[in-house]
Amino acid sequence: MTIPPVFRRKVSEVWGEAGQRWLTELPSLVTAITRDWDLEVGDPYALSFNWVAPVRRGDGTPAVLKLGVPESDHLFHEAAALTSFDGRGAVRLLDRDAERGALLLERAAPGTQARVLVPERDEEATAAFVTLTRRLHRTPPADCPLPELVTRGEAFTAHLRRYPDDRVLPRHLVERAGRIFDELCASAAERVVLHGDLHHDNILRAEREPWLAIDPHGVVGDPGSEVGPWLYNPDPARRDDDLLALVPARIEQLADGLALPVERVIAWGFVLCVLSEVWDAEGGATGGGRALDVARQLLPRLR
Repeated sequence: MTIPPVFRRKVSEVWGEAGQRWLTELPSLVTAITRDWDLEVGDPYALSFNWVAPVRRGDGTPAVLKLGVPESDHLFHEAAALTSFDGRGAVRLLDRDAERGALLLERAAPGTQARVLVPERDEEATAAFVTLTRRLHRTPPADCPLPELVTRGEAFTAHLRRYPDDRVLPRHLVERAGRIFDELCASAAERVVLHGDLHHDNILRAEREPWLAIDPHGVVGDPGSEVGPWLYNPDPARRDDDLLALVPARIEQLADGLALPVERVIAWGFVLCVLSEVWDAEGGATGGGRALDVARQLLPRLR
């Protein structure tokens, strides 16, 4: 089993010794999981922070096997979110092994990403986002283990402590985003289980439903916050004026489709664009991407 160097580096950088240990054990882990769950495994997909591959179950049913560092909270939150969604607008969780960091997921077929619709059919892609958002959101159960959205605001404060000037990001943008984030969370009319990272690469063509969401981050909070990643995707690292020009129409369509005030869509878009750049900066990125361009575009429209 060959582990791509870029994948090895990413896992090691994020999880340190735990990640390196997991990478060493990964070949035997794949063998053990596929044996225990009676799976025939195919070549892995393009890998980022988890090992993900198409599989076929013993009865011939196609599925997806996802393995991650057990010490990470990501797969735990993903499993909890998928359990909440229960197949409504998202792939189903078929099995899990928390101790070994393994999820068995429904495979969306044909699995074409919504990004293929952009830019020529951007309105159709945004309509798919609206439909899925309305399908996914449910009131969290009393024992919901997912984190609160408001905790993400800590990233703004941490960034300002680490970078007290404009070296990495314009300080005034980070300060304002932090304030608006707190205001939006405090004024939320309801709390729902959120996907938390719903964008063009995480919405796939399917047969059971026209589109299905994958890879939820799993968080609880204001349903309006879901719009953020949609405004600066796909390919957020690419600063493309043609894609940036789609933002105003997206905002109007999102506000109408989700029955949200335009002002709230703009505010959440601004906040989460800046938060994306803050997270990227913490990972070592410099110079900003389209999220920063969108934030600057939205700044004059804030109230």
